[in-house]
Amino acid sequence: MQGVRTRPLTPLARVLRLLLRLVLGAIVVAVLVVGGTAFRVWQVARVDDWTRADVAIVLGAAQFNGVPSDVLEARLNHTLKLYRQGVVSYIATTGGKKPGDNYTEGEAGKIWLVDHGVPADHVLEVGEGSDTLGSLRAAANVAKAQGLKTAVIVSDPWHSLRARTMAEDAGLAAWTSPTRSGPNVQTRETQWFYIKRETGALLYYRLMKSHVDAFDVPKLG
Repeated sequence: MQGVRTRPLTPLARVLRLLLRLVLGAIVVAVLVVGGTAFRVWQVARVDDWTRADVAIVLGAAQFNGVPSDVLEARLNHTLKLYRQGVVSYIATTGGKKPGDNYTEGEAGKIWLVDHGVPADHVLEVGEGSDTLGSLRAAANVAKAQGLKTAVIVSDPWHSLRARTMAEDAGLAAWTSPTRSGPNVQTRETQWFYIKRETGALLYYRLMKSHVDAFDVPKLG
């Protein structure tokens, strides 16, 4: 019995099949990248590392005329525990201010810590930065100027991976000890929202960083 002959594909059909395979491959890669990043955000969020560090860097959040918001106060409370347990000798409070504010987030954080017994000369106020990257770069510069090379990053759990990545890129040896209280870590819906947001933000940061680095490579010859 003779086999059924198949008609050879036309050039257009070959191109369409190749394009389909490329699209399907790109979708698979995108799913793996996004899924893997989301898993790492979740995984690092569960890490609470109390290894001795030179400085704790508290990422800023809203303040109201020098009074920390509930989110910022939760981060400061956690940092105060690290300081009292001898995990760090210095604390860097970060964050700038919006137009019309009388205080920066860094100033509000320092005021709160000093009011709770931390000596003022052990708090490095870094009242700069309108986002995580700007705050961490400014904090890293201040820390290194003081001879501080290792840092534990204090923020919300889902923020940990991106913040640690940025701190390391800024030249610090960094690990994370996130707060487990505050409005941002209360419900599963809130947690899922921040995991999605941090996954997108971290992928965007890595994409933009690799794009910039590619143009910063010195030309040879």
